[in-house]
Amino acid sequence: VLTHGFVVDADGRKMSKSIGNVISPTEVIENYGAEILRLWVSASDYREDIRISDNILKQLSDAYRRIRNTSRFMLGNLYDFDPEKDSVPYELMPEIDRFALHKLQRIVDKALRAYDAYEFHVIYHTLYNYCTLDLSAFYLDVLKDRLYTSPPQAVERKSAQCVLHILLDTIARLMAPILSFTSDEIWLYMPATKDRKLSIHMTSLPEVNPTFKDDALAERWEFLMKIRGEVTKALEEARTQKLIGHPLDASVTIAAKGDTYDVLLPFSGELRSLLIVSEATLIKDETIGDAVEGGQIAGLHIRVAPASGDKCERCWVHDTSVGTNSKHATICERCQKALDQIK
Repeated sequence: VLTHGFVVDADGRKMSKSIGNVISPTEVIENYGAEILRLWVSASDYREDIRISDNILKQLSDAYRRIRNTSRFMLGNLYDFDPEKDSVPYELMPEIDRFALHKLQRIVDKALRAYDAYEFHVIYHTLYNYCTLDLSAFYLDVLKDRLYTSPPQAVERKSAQCVLHILLDTIARLMAPILSFTSDEIWLYMPATKDRKLSIHMTSLPEVNPTFKDDALAERWEFLMKIRGEVTKALEEARTQKLIGHPLDASVTIAAKGDTYDVLLPFSGELRSLLIVSEATLIKDETIGDAVEGGQIAGLHIRVAPASGDKCERCWVHDTSVGTNSKHATICERCQKALDQIK
């Protein structure tokens, strides 16, 4: 048996016509849509009195747009993906893709536990934070370079699309009981497999996939995320000092010692894309001028300088190869090779 409190206004007062603080469900649907009404119910901890106001509904409307925009980004980048032909085996995926799949299993596990406990507000907050922090602010941002600039059939691009398809399928099914219309809309536009159900509401909630769980990999990447956070701080400081205008204007040098260097070394070739800068160099045990210390990470120093080379008009990365090809004078060598494959 579930019990819930009263619906009250933002100040905790009960709804009263004499006070003039009554907000009817019809009014919410007309002004914000049925999805926002459902989201308000789901986002509230019903064990206490449930507050409602225009400000609360506006905040939920903004949260809904963030979830929808994250889903739309993933959906838009699956336009040329066929899950039955283009899927990449897990073992061939870059580590960052496998890390994304590992984190997804945590979300699934937490959401399923919340459904079992009827803690719908936990599901809302879990999905919202996942879409805004883990996806939009990190993984999807890093993926843009691969999705936009790699040759269409490149394994690294198809790997990214494969993960996006898994993420979107899972998120849509997790939020289907809450955002029923939005999840079904996503479902209808997703690249389909032959056995796909007509509606998402004819499917089941996703289950945790043990194949995608890798605690050792996750530990490495959690540490890399901390390093990335320190580099982001250094980039923001460089922007404040007008040394750079955008992270892609930057060349980052990381001096590391001990375990920090050992963790970074296998990813030295991927640091540029992970940090979303034009150049990234890893050096060991050296002291570098104009460097900032890496916060709480021992043996880490970071220097930010303007990147060398001109800006490629296709990928926006500064590269010394821009201007060296008479046929493609405004793009870098990497983009030249990608365009040659497209032709």
